[in-house]
Amino acid sequence: MAWRQFLFCNSKLLTNSLPSGFASFSSKSNPYLVKVGIPEFLNGVGKGVETHVEKLESEIGDFSKLLVTRTLKLKKLGIPCKHRKLILKYTHKYRLGLWRPRAEPVKA
Repeated sequence: MAWRQFLFCNSKLLTNSLPSGFASFSSKSNPYLVKVGIPEFLNGVGKGVETHVEKLESEIGDFSKLLVTRTLKLKKLGIPCKHRKLILKYTHKYRLGLWRPRAEPVKA
């Protein structure tokens, strides 16, 4: 009980003591600036995955279908294990709203 009161009082102090210039953090992702398709997504992932753009566009076709594609389907398309893992990792992050491809490509 005492801990609850202590934490409650301190949380009020912390929120009131922040300067007005600091932005509060939010768990909501920003709206996407660019329409994301398979080529933009794979270019955003990078690391050699973008070599499979033509294969995935011809076989899967739609980005929404790529988001629900399983590893066995990617394996049947002949995509190497490392690339499958990257694609599945970033599709999961994209679905959760934790990652999105950049609007402009990263310059090396």
